[in-house]
Order: sequence, then C-alpha cells, then structure tokens
Amino acid sequence: MRQWNAIAAVDMVILLSSFAWAWKGEKVDLNQAAGRQLESLPGIGPALAQRILDHRKKNGSFKRIEDLMNVRGIGEKKFLQLEDRITVGDP
Repeated sequence: MRQWNAIAAVDMVILLSSFAWAWKGEKVDLNQAAGRQLESLPGIGPALAQRILDHRKKNGSFKRIEDLMNVRGIGEKKFLQLEDRITVGDP
C-alpha cells in the first residue's frame, strides 16, 4: 500500500507540474511533449494524448500545428480550441 501511495504522489506531482506549466501561458510543443503535458491541454485525455504520441512515433515530427488534425479524434473544432496553446518546435 505504501508503494502505491508513493507512486500516486509522484504521479500527482508530475500532473500538477504539467498543469502549472500550461497555466503560465507557455505553449505545448507537439514534437517534445510527454503524455502528461498533452493531457494538460483542454479536451485532451489519456487516450487522445496516446494517439498523438503514436502518430508522432509512426509519422515523425509535426511540421505545422495544423498537422494535429491528422490524428484521429482531432477535428477542426478541437483544433481551434488548441491552436493558441500548441507549437511545433524543431524535431
């Protein structure tokens, strides 16, 4: 039980750090972000974050933020909610 509590505490710190990072107004780099950072974006849960990571692994780095719409589950409406919060840095 103690081990589980320690793992949960570490996960909570990582999650809160991700949210604090996003609250500062810094953009999430689609080419560098880990799953937790992607999950800090509005409307992105664990499953969609994993699809973004899988897409990046299979197809390489995102060239433009609009390429995010090539990920299943991200259409124009969701993209418009995210566009001011994402960027694509150098791969």
